[in-house]
Amino acid sequence: MQPKMTMIYWKSDKFWLGKLLEHPEIMTQGETQEELEENLKDAYLLMEDVPIM
Repeated sequence: MQPKMTMIYWKSDKFWLGKLLEHPEIMTQGETQEELEENLKDAYLLMEDVPIM
């Protein structure tokens, strides 16, 4: 089960930009709010899967 996260987002001229409050290092963009949310989920899952050296 994935934890609930808080998405902070804003609209630029062309894209929606956003980051996760709990992980501010994860930032991305999307053409729509829905695409932004999916991109943030994907970025989080990629980060979660990276082993710490």
